[in-house]
Amino acid sequence: MRKHRLVLLSAIIAAAPHTLCAQSGRQQHRSIAIDSRLADDAGLHIGDVVVIAAEPGAPGDTVRVGAITRPSADPSEIARREYRVRMHLDQLQTLTSIGDRVHRFAIATNGPAAEERAVSAINAAAFGFRAHASRDVAVETSATFAVVSRFHRAIGVITIAASAIFLLCILLLKVDERRRDVAALRLMGISRATVVKSVVIEAAAVAVLGSILGAGLGLLAALLVNVHYQGVYRTPLLFAVVTPQVLTFALALSLVLGAAAGALAALRLARTHPLVLLGRR
Repeated sequence: MRKHRLVLLSAIIAAAPHTLCAQSGRQQHRSIAIDSRLADDAGLHIGDVVVIAAEPGAPGDTVRVGAITRPSADPSEIARREYRVRMHLDQLQTLTSIGDRVHRFAIATNGPAAEERAVSAINAAAFGFRAHASRDVAVETSATFAVVSRFHRAIGVITIAASAIFLLCILLLKVDERRRDVAALRLMGISRATVVKSVVIEAAAVAVLGSILGAGLGLLAALLVNVHYQGVYRTPLLFAVVTPQVLTFALALSLVLGAAAGALAALRLARTHPLVLLGRR
């Protein structure tokens, strides 16, 4: 049996049964739950006996590790480095000597109407109480991520505009290199509309193929980013996500831009006289 001393830095109040299954040959201790980061860093396992205390060197309470919890995918907890311990409510009260006081608590309600009534009742109960809806707390704590999201959206718009211009320039150069082929087709009696359609179809096919390759690179990059940062922060949170909506939007956008760029390049060449394209006039 290993015994460790644990200084309680942060705790989450969790209601749990007070009974503990009897273990033959071992002294019975009340159980606690610790997060996986603490278990990894301290080398703790389920069944280990630890001493929890509010301050280093202070008398503590001997407990047994009954469960190891995994961190949730909460962006607001990424930068926090403290460990978390879940224990019985009376254990926490005794350990911290705070009696019947709490810093915060959560209440589940049935629907928006019940939530509004609960918020109003708590705020009117006594001075010093302040209730907030969970969505308001989420908006407040996610303000930084909203700014980052808008920044990424601006980068995306700039990237799309730059890629559209780049695609148009490339297609103009490629189509211009085929001026002799276009001139030969025109002299053979192929109409301008047919020449333009063939160039547009080719440009759209190239754009779709490029989108597929880009989607593959995006999925690979997202996988590498998630593997790296999930290991750094030890969280299941996904830092990069390529959703079906993003893939559909990218494919549709590339198809439209490719067809439009191909049409502009083809129209520029199709309107030129075949002999001019051949350099005879």
